[in-house]
Amino acid sequence: MATATTARKRGSNPRGRPAGTDTADIRTAILDAAEALFAQQGYAATSVREIAEAVDVNPAMIHYYFSSKHELLQRVLERTLEPLAAAIGVMRAGGQAPAAEIAQLLLRTFSQHPSLPMLIAREVILPGGVMQEHFLRYLAPRLGGSIPGLIEKEQAAGRMHADLDPRVSTLILLSLCAFPFIARDLAGPALQITYDADGLSRLEQHIERILNEGFCT
Repeated sequence: MATATTARKRGSNPRGRPAGTDTADIRTAILDAAEALFAQQGYAATSVREIAEAVDVNPAMIHYYFSSKHELLQRVLERTLEPLAAAIGVMRAGGQAPAAEIAQLLLRTFSQHPSLPMLIAREVILPGGVMQEHFLRYLAPRLGGSIPGLIEKEQAAGRMHADLDPRVSTLILLSLCAFPFIARDLAGPALQITYDADGLSRLEQHIERILNEGFCT
C-alpha cells in the first residue's frame, strides 16, 4: 500500500486532475493517501487539504469524488473490509475453515494495506472512534463476528480443540494477525523485525505454527 509520501508522487501538475490519469487512478490515489494519513495522524487531525496535497490535486477534487471527509474515511475502510467480509463468507459456506487459513486471509489483507490495522485501532476500537458505530452495525457481523461460527464448525468436525471458547479464540486470532502491523514502527527498531516479503513470510509461519499447535487437534 502506498504511504502518503508515495501517494504524493502519483500526481502531476497542473493541480486539479493530474495529467495522464483516469478517474479510477485519481480515486485510488486519494484513498491510498487518506488511508496512510488517517492511520498516521488520526481522522480528526487530518485535513482534506493535507490529503489533496499528498496526491497533488486541488481539495475540490477530493469533494468531487467524496461528499465529505467522513465519507472518505468510510470508503477507505470499506474498499478493503468489504472484500475481506466476502472472502470470510465464502469460507463460511465451504466445508472447512482452518484457523491457519483464516489467519492467512487476514495477513494477506494487512500486508496489502499495512496501515489498515492502525486505522481500525484509532477510529474503530479506541473510545471516541468516529467509525465505531458504523463498523459495529455494518461490518463487524460479517468480519470478526463471523469467525466464531467458523471455529465452531472446525470444533464440530474434530479439527479444533472442543474446549476452546470460539469468541475468545477469535479475539486471539485477530490479535495475532493485526497487532504486528499496529506495532511495526516499534517492532522494527526494538525487535529487528522486518516487514519485507521475507519478514512477512516468517510472521505467517510463526502464527500458523501457534494456531496449529495450540488451536488444532
